[in-house]
Amino acid sequence: MIFADLDLARRLERPEAIAGARFVEARSRLSPEVGATWMEIAGTYAMFDGHSSPVTQTFGLGLFAEPTAEDLNQLEAFFQARGAPVHHEVSPLAGLPLAHLLCERGYRPIEFTSVMYKSLAPPALEPANPRIRTRMMVDGAAELWSEITARGWSHYPEWTDSIRNSGRLVASSAGVVGLFAELDGEPVATGVLWCHGGVALLGGACTVPEARNQGAQRALLAARMNMAMTQGCDLAMMCAEPGSASQRNAERQGFRIAYTRTKWRLAS
Repeated sequence: MIFADLDLARRLERPEAIAGARFVEARSRLSPEVGATWMEIAGTYAMFDGHSSPVTQTFGLGLFAEPTAEDLNQLEAFFQARGAPVHHEVSPLAGLPLAHLLCERGYRPIEFTSVMYKSLAPPALEPANPRIRTRMMVDGAAELWSEITARGWSHYPEWTDSIRNSGRLVASSAGVVGLFAELDGEPVATGVLWCHGGVALLGGACTVPEARNQGAQRALLAARMNMAMTQGCDLAMMCAEPGSASQRNAERQGFRIAYTRTKWRLAS
């Protein structure tokens, strides 16, 4: 049995941090003018991917080492030197003392995220809609990927700039696999797979509005979990807004909520 404890939190948070680092490295190669970079302090990964990117934040704060005031000073300076807001996405397994410290420094919570997990073992999940097919993103498909992803995340207009070249970034990020879901041969959804330490991170899932509720995300989920098992993964993870359709879809497929993360923002 897998327990939702500190060991699990560490195992789930590290792949997301490393995947973010690979994404930032790809941005640095493809768009050097952005100044994308990352650093690690006390086990915490801090990413800068541009001022409006959802990747611009920290991962793992307080899970691998207890952060000191000086650690937080350095993390804050990393973002402030680049004119970016200071965001930390924190697991409750990091403990109440960290939450108290963030409050004392002027942080406030701005977002919650359900972190979910599932043991991977045959039999494989099968897609439910025969009209849906999945395929990997291959060379030459980066612009189409970006277009589908931008349409799928159109309810977050502040992310438009960072999504514009997302296909190129996924294609250029070491170890990251991008997939399409097609409805009657037309691409309508995207998803990402990243494997690290036996954990399959299932991210980037979105569907264009006119094709939702037809099984595209179930098909992408099945394809990525099956692919992850062939790569030796025994655990899958994904994140979703609490109570959202994405969370319900994941729970229908056997995912459990490990914990709910809080994103903290330093008051300017």
